Amino acid sequence: MTTLPLPADDDLSPETRQVLDNLPPLNVFRAVASVPASFVPFLQLGGSVLGGPEIDARNREIAILGVARATGAAYERAQHEQLARNVGVSADEIAAIRDGDAEAALDADGALAFAAATEISRDVRISDATLERLIERWGNAGAAELILCCAYYNMVSRFLESARVPLEDEELLGDATPDNLR
Repeated sequence: MTTLPLPADDDLSPETRQVLDNLPPLNVFRAVASVPASFVPFLQLGGSVLGGPEIDARNREIAILGVARATGAAYERAQHEQLARNVGVSADEIAAIRDGDAEAALDADGALAFAAATEISRDVRISDATLERLIERWGNAGAAELILCCAYYNMVSRFLESARVPLEDEELLGDATPDNLR
């Protein structure tokens, strides 16, 4: 199988290596570092969507897992299952998301976040009914934040899958939460 190789340290600038040294040693970061002009902006945007003030971490991680499921992004799913556990998404809820039974297993907010993520990932444009529900629940700012989060992780999943970024051999995030990664 053809893949884009992960860059070795010698292939990266000292500035990029310094940024990588301050991140968890995840292949996603090293892969994006191969595009130097996009690396820091990628991290900045990712940090902003992981720490937005309108949507809590639990519902945001449910949405990201919804993106991973809809896009078939195994790397994204594996990393965000770790983060989801660390922000209170139960093993049963994670399994239901993975199996496509999420809406029945989640509370109303989680089911809405999952439905929005699925629609955005599958259809590109969220339905009027789901957008209305997002605005009703989280207001205009919260709806925009969740949509941007889903759009960002659609980009990430497509990069990971198309570049064939390999999953690490072990879970490296430990008890990290999205706030720890920003």
